[in-house]
Amino acid sequence: MYKVLWMIYSFCFLLLSCESKAQIYPGNTWSSMENREAMGWPNTACSEFTRFIADSTNITGLVLVHKGQIVMEYGNISENSYIASCRKSVLALLYGKYVDNGMIDLDMTLEDLKINDVNKLLPIEKRATIKDLISARSGVYLRASNGGDFRRFAPERGSVEPGSHWLYNNWDFNVAGYIFEQETQSNIYDEINSQLALPLQMQDWDRGLQKKSGNKELSKFPAYHMWFSTRDMARMGLLMLRNGKWKGKQIIPKDWVHEVLKQRTSYSEAQKSVPLLKKDGLDLGYGYMWWLIENTTDPRLKNAYSAQGALGQNITVYPEIDVVLAFKTNSIYRRRNSIQTQMKVIRKAVEIYNAP
Repeated sequence: MYKVLWMIYSFCFLLLSCESKAQIYPGNTWSSMENREAMGWPNTACSEFTRFIADSTNITGLVLVHKGQIVMEYGNISENSYIASCRKSVLALLYGKYVDNGMIDLDMTLEDLKINDVNKLLPIEKRATIKDLISARSGVYLRASNGGDFRRFAPERGSVEPGSHWLYNNWDFNVAGYIFEQETQSNIYDEINSQLALPLQMQDWDRGLQKKSGNKELSKFPAYHMWFSTRDMARMGLLMLRNGKWKGKQIIPKDWVHEVLKQRTSYSEAQKSVPLLKKDGLDLGYGYMWWLIENTTDPRLKNAYSAQGALGQNITVYPEIDVVLAFKTNSIYRRRNSIQTQMKVIRKAVEIYNAP
């Protein structure tokens, strides 16, 4: 019996070792796939996709990664620019370390945390938890210090119990950033540097570019804006694809990655709360500050998820086919992409893939 168990153990260890060796990560630079056609990416289809990007979108940088190597790239992938609401998904990654070590308790309420604002919170709003904030279910419908959300679809203040209704409101996310710094006594941008930029060997990260802003007369909680390059965004996507592991080291707790991607709001509930979402072209649910692609018949899109930002900022991960897509639209060139265009790109990027 002992001999049989030992053989099973040895076989499992061998499988895990082979899997680990098979996983490729970028070093100081990304490597390119030598024969993408043999890996399921026909050259003709890739060229047609590139023409679509050039002719039908305003994307300024795009990189497509399969099994840890670049399949194709377009535009300037090293240029740092504003990533809009993708910042929220980055913050979700930073939370993991401190939820895991107990410094952040997701069940703490705004009252516990002594959170208030220019317009005072109602008693019912003070019952919202950190968990409610990062899932956009706080029930607090105050104006944020910056725009770019769906607050116009909000119910009347005080009319819903925290946790019971989804509404994408920047107030939630800005306060989640404030609470992160309050509870960890650490700056968000310093945490990006130590938790992500250094271990992932980001090529273009510039701490000096990062700055918060917002109208303090509307809310005392600023938006923690971020600037990244396309190829460094792809590194974060690959980290998520690998369940928080990077070259054998667990950078983000694996359990936290699963928590972030757990459905907190279904696509049908999101579309009921914000009817505009029905027109996007893909059905999107919500986890902890990441969008979840749902209700799809394309097996390549199964369990896929995205960080999304205004103007055309995106990181999409396709776990079923080991693919990461990152693309940017730099607003300084007076270019922008609608959310519908982003959804087309997300679909078309994998429609060209045929598993060998």
